[in-house]
Amino acid sequence: MKLTVVNIEGQSVREHELGFEPILNRKGTQAVHEVVTAYLANQRRGTACTKTRGEVSGGGRKPWRQKGTGRARHGSIRSPIWVGGGVVFGPKPRDYSKKVPKAVKRLALRKALSERIKDGDVLLLDDLQVEAPKTKLFVSILNRLQLNDVSVLIVHHDPDLNLLLASRNVPEVDVTTGRELNTYQVLRYDKLVFTEGALQQVEERLKED
Repeated sequence: MKLTVVNIEGQSVREHELGFEPILNRKGTQAVHEVVTAYLANQRRGTACTKTRGEVSGGGRKPWRQKGTGRARHGSIRSPIWVGGGVVFGPKPRDYSKKVPKAVKRLALRKALSERIKDGDVLLLDDLQVEAPKTKLFVSILNRLQLNDVSVLIVHHDPDLNLLLASRNVPEVDVTTGRELNTYQVLRYDKLVFTEGALQQVEERLKED
């Protein structure tokens, strides 16, 4: 499969032969699901915590005597059925992280990227340099590439400081490298903009060990 390489003016420069075999059938769908689920789980801090009746302060004395008051019997005001009492089966700190084999991660990335390429959501640039750390310059590049009204992930081979500073105030735009690109990012954005060097980095990652 070949991709057309364009410059920042949107003009065709040459063609790039894809360095991995795209997956255009149903293979890899489960891998994508597992990797994305694990990624989202790994973002959870797992610090939610509630107190049980044994951890809530107070309630050491029986609120009233057992019999003769006409009221229901109670042993503590920190019972879960009292306001301010303990919580039954509430969350406690825990580890939500999941591990996924490298081969599954590689398959998922290959599958997700293949689908985005097939759908025409991948734009390949010969290079992307911003002359100064100014948002206006970066937005003008997006306008020339007709990417001003969509969420965009810039995948650069080695993003410079100017690019990072110029893009950070633009909503729904993020920057990463070909070495750090993950399956969730491939699916998260409307358009993926690769530099040719970044795509080569991804192709190296997708090669079989």
